[in-house]
Amino acid sequence: MADLERTCLYDLHVELGAKMVPFAGYEMPVQYPMGVMKEHLHCREAAGLFDVSHMGQVIVRPKDGKGNGAEAFETLVPQNILDLPEGRQRYAFFTDENGGISDDLMVANRGDHLFVVVNAGCKAADIAHMREALPGCEVEEITDRALLALQGPDAAEVLAGIVPDVKDMRFMDVGVYGSFFGELWITRSGYTGEDGFEISVAAERATALAGRLMSDFSVEPIGLGARDSLRLEAGLCLYGNDIDTTTSPVEAGLEWAIQKVRRNGGAREGGFPGAARILDELENGAARRRVGLRPEGRAPMRAHTLLFADEAGGEAIGEVTSGAYGPTIEAPMAMGYVPTGLSETGTRLFGEVRGKRLPVLVVETPFTPANYKR
Repeated sequence: MADLERTCLYDLHVELGAKMVPFAGYEMPVQYPMGVMKEHLHCREAAGLFDVSHMGQVIVRPKDGKGNGAEAFETLVPQNILDLPEGRQRYAFFTDENGGISDDLMVANRGDHLFVVVNAGCKAADIAHMREALPGCEVEEITDRALLALQGPDAAEVLAGIVPDVKDMRFMDVGVYGSFFGELWITRSGYTGEDGFEISVAAERATALAGRLMSDFSVEPIGLGARDSLRLEAGLCLYGNDIDTTTSPVEAGLEWAIQKVRRNGGAREGGFPGAARILDELENGAARRRVGLRPEGRAPMRAHTLLFADEAGGEAIGEVTSGAYGPTIEAPMAMGYVPTGLSETGTRLFGEVRGKRLPVLVVETPFTPANYKR
């Protein structure tokens, strides 16, 4: 795997017996000896530890020292960043001039600056975009810290053994805490649908912290395979599969992430790339929608499976963007785009698998309830 980067936890993954694969320019663990199915179920029932250090960690800080850069950052996203309270985080996405999504991200208000986490495959472009579009801000990529995600119903109890105050955090709270492993930047969030935390730690202390967390019998290391099925069961989009520059936020069903203040009639309506299209779709709807899909049989419908309105004849009306077997729901599941007129829950469509059109139902997501601590 020449030319691929490695996170600072690479040696630990190998020591733990992980199968390493290329992912977003990095060598990453896809699974450990436990296997994808058991890793998935263990995260739902106890706690799983993920290495997400390949993702981009960025600090945005105004050059004049006034405020935290929220007003400028808001010009890049459709979200309400200006009113985001200190110590809170928000899901957001960069949009382009055509109203497509160029990346999804997390933005945290840490007082005198914003802390931004972006996808690994997009981070170079995202950082260049921020530096060009935010001339009044310093955009600092953090390269000397690892990022761990501890997810699952036991996550709070385990992490409280290191930082007791995390028990009081709510979903999307953000804090900086001292610890035996140095300063930890902690958010109560994640991408599995479970309660949990993302923990930024100095790179040289990351292996020790991971080892301490895994010394708890509740915690097992989890690879990319289970991470994908966990996020899909939670109905969460994977950038590059379910959303990209060809999909608008409304098509993707992400209008819940656009606050009133940025919509038509809001106090700070528009003013972000692609606003004309996105505001129009918020008002009038989009021609197609991302939907949840439940194949009626046992055969999974993977990404790029073509969808049809009828069992025989006719042109494809859409395509699956993510599909897998859901270990928690014990059934295949998928997400994809279909014409809005065929997006109602209960609509019966057909997915073409190995030349046969198999029935699939449009269903609501998430496929399994979220367990966030509100």
